[in-house]
Amino acid sequence: MNLRWYHFALWALFILVMALIPELVSKGTLRIIIFANFLAIFAISWDVLSGRTGYISFGHPFLIGIGAYTSAILTKRFDVPIEYAIPAAVLMTMVGGIIVFLPALRIKGSYFALVTLAFMELIYQLVQVVRPDLTGGTRGMSGIETLTRGAVNGYYLSASLMVVVALSMWLLMRTQLGTALSAIGMNEESVRGSGLSTTRLKLFAFLTSAFVAGLGGAFYVHYLGSIAPRALFDINFLFTIIVAALIGGASTIIGPVIGAFFLTFLLEYLRPYLPGAERYFIYGMIALVLYMYEPKGLIQLFSNAWNSLFSRRESAGNQNSDQAGKQSDAL
Repeated sequence: MNLRWYHFALWALFILVMALIPELVSKGTLRIIIFANFLAIFAISWDVLSGRTGYISFGHPFLIGIGAYTSAILTKRFDVPIEYAIPAAVLMTMVGGIIVFLPALRIKGSYFALVTLAFMELIYQLVQVVRPDLTGGTRGMSGIETLTRGAVNGYYLSASLMVVVALSMWLLMRTQLGTALSAIGMNEESVRGSGLSTTRLKLFAFLTSAFVAGLGGAFYVHYLGSIAPRALFDINFLFTIIVAALIGGASTIIGPVIGAFFLTFLLEYLRPYLPGAERYFIYGMIALVLYMYEPKGLIQLFSNAWNSLFSRRESAGNQNSDQAGKQSDAL
């Protein structure tokens, strides 16, 4: 897995900072960070499938919606306890995803993207007309049981879930399995020629992605206490998930987290000036410029800055050593 001591040090520092945030910011800012945490989970889920294998999914809200609606229906309509509803929602997301997306995994490129987008639109229409007594129809559902109350409790819930998901996926993608998934994104034919089953690898990537999406969707709906199809299956929601993963750094797990926080705060900063959908155009342009400048995302910019700082310190140390050596020779 090629782990180094500084990996654990950075993760420990990240967890410490996340734990101290409620003591440093206002409750209004905490609520913004809560949505950034959930967006990070959704972006990680997208990155596991599309960032690694190169199969770009335009239907990820489909997976999130299955998890959210399943848990909401079980708890509100059938009085199932949350501790049972959430695992059932995750399982339903994985099963439903296999039924729909497994045939789609046999096609590539733009066809795969279009098929996934079609399924997202299909589920959007179905939840409005099929059994509206269960789904709430076009109005959705409100009064859903929540897990916590208050900004601080909601923050710790979302932050804990995000950290666990991010760390687990980061460790998983550093294994040989993660390397094989990345190889599919580079050259699927070569992976198949090496004797590995690309179908099984892609299925694993999709199941893992569906697991994270369903988990995030279920927790998200029980944080909000409501759900509406127009908000969940909105194209802007899909756009935000994909851009968060790309601008942060696809195929890195950490990059989507950085991108989610960047986009969330960017949108909130633009809200007073552009309260409508126009702000999505502005942040889309900013994201495009950043992505054109550094295709590997913000995480690569931070890595370059770190390497530059480290190399400067090393060169300064070497110069000091050379000067000391010259002085000793002169003496």
